[in-house]
Amino acid sequence: MEVIPTPPKLSAAVLAGGQSRRMGRDKALLPLRPGDPPLAATVISRARLVADEVFVVARDRPAYEAFGVPVVPDLEHGAGTLGGIATALDAASHDHCLVLACDLPFLNPALLRWMVDQPRDYDALVPRLPGESRQGGGFVFQTLHAIYGKGCLPVIRQRLSEGRRQIVGFFDAVHVRPVEADVIVRMDPDLRSFFNANTPEAAEEARDLLTRFSVS
Repeated sequence: MEVIPTPPKLSAAVLAGGQSRRMGRDKALLPLRPGDPPLAATVISRARLVADEVFVVARDRPAYEAFGVPVVPDLEHGAGTLGGIATALDAASHDHCLVLACDLPFLNPALLRWMVDQPRDYDALVPRLPGESRQGGGFVFQTLHAIYGKGCLPVIRQRLSEGRRQIVGFFDAVHVRPVEADVIVRMDPDLRSFFNANTPEAAEEARDLLTRFSVS
């Protein structure tokens, strides 16, 4: 019988350092429905399915202690999301870190497990979907549903020192392995893994999905 090697251990960081301006309140602490856990707690519970170390990256959020995982102060305060990724990689105990946004209510465990089980011959493993955005190139990289290796950290710090904060801006200097749409839809046909509940309207849509389809 073939012995399938166990994937190396993995850290996971939930980024919750934003100001939630579009939501109008702290989205990490927002339950979508009465009795539901806060958004960040839902993300943490999914991260725990695939990672043996889970922590939150945030700044000056005493209420986050209730999540029951370490809260790591953002070392790159004011450097945006890329700074949060740098903090996550610096804090991670393992060589690779799954980085997730705190506002992803429909994370798909099967897709997360597939990503975790891939050979770690990359610097970044990032889902991407066809589409247009400020990223350019005809694809939208899901940069806050991705696994980054610590080898990215020197490049990220260099970009930050140059005032370059776009996440995909450092991809040309590291080995990025995309997770293509045909792979993603086998596990997540509706692509709900990447649904961000980051505005009141998006939160209402998420509530409607939960109610109509018993999405969990």
